[in-house]
Amino acid sequence: MSTVRPPFRIGIIGTGGIAHAHADAIRDLHPRAEIVGVVDLDPDRAAQFAADFGVGAIHVTADELLARGDVDLVCICTPPETHAPLAAAAARSGIASLVEKPTALSLGELDELARAEAETGAPILTVFQHRFGPAARHLRSLAESGVLGRPLVATCETLWFRPDEYFAVPWRGRWEVEGGGPTMGHGIHQFDLMLAILGDWTDVTAFAARQLRPTDTEDVSLALVRFANGALATVVNSLVSPRETSRLRFDFEYASIEVEHLYGYTSADWTFTPAPGHEHLTAAWEHPNEAGATSGHRDQLAAILDAFEHGEAPGVGLAEARRTLEFAAATYASAFRSRIVSAGELIGDDPFVAGMSGGIVPWAPVKAVLA
Repeated sequence: MSTVRPPFRIGIIGTGGIAHAHADAIRDLHPRAEIVGVVDLDPDRAAQFAADFGVGAIHVTADELLARGDVDLVCICTPPETHAPLAAAAARSGIASLVEKPTALSLGELDELARAEAETGAPILTVFQHRFGPAARHLRSLAESGVLGRPLVATCETLWFRPDEYFAVPWRGRWEVEGGGPTMGHGIHQFDLMLAILGDWTDVTAFAARQLRPTDTEDVSLALVRFANGALATVVNSLVSPRETSRLRFDFEYASIEVEHLYGYTSADWTFTPAPGHEHLTAAWEHPNEAGATSGHRDQLAAILDAFEHGEAPGVGLAEARRTLEFAAATYASAFRSRIVSAGELIGDDPFVAGMSGGIVPWAPVKAVLA
């Protein structure tokens, strides 16, 4: 891609809760980056957001923001059903986009985005900020170097709690708006980091259930995963767990590495346990991992701006985002079809390409009744 120099001019579409994380990150990176305009369907909310973050321009529509002619990057912070259309519109305007997860509601929709990106050359990126914390980046480097030995076992848990009231928001809990439950909207951050460390997965077998919550989607899913390198993993995504935690553990031949946090980690949240005879690896782990800021949008945004400045491809691009989204689709397909699903199996006119529910959810919808 062509080189873009600071100060980087960034627009924000959607000024709800998650947009504040983007704005805080951009403010932390000032004067390297600045917010030049915002858009929201609620003009009062947009005005308050602009006042809070010192933004001079409030635009009525996304098209108006995209037509400014001076925007280097647009952050898409709207409900999930709008992510793909807005990212495609940004690409057609020649503007890179950073899209909150999930990038799209389905594999088919993501593949349409890939075509838009190929035609325009404008990068479409996904917010997977946990990849960019110092400890995660160091773990990935050590794993790729081979000093930890072969990856053997991993555990990935997103055990969160959302009360019934959480689903009173009309767009929450609907397949056609959110794409899915905690597999798509909550645990995806943790298993994306797992995939970033362990690489390509080959097979998934899973269960999903609606245990408690008034939602059309699942509120719990569990998966067993085999990776191309032979590693095996368990993945749990829950919204019914009163003691909330997010946990990842990687067992390599020569060490176990584990992190437990909730919505973001510091380097101090990680533990490193060498196997007997490999105690020397402790020094290699600790040296670059001083405790600091919590992993978040700032880390990813800074990496994206670095890539822009050096004319490199920024992360997380659509190819890696698709691997993560395909894992989510395979989790649903395995759970609802009661069988193992292999990587690359969900293609063409398979119902799970068109939508994460596959049209075969084994419980009755409730959101239409509650609306």
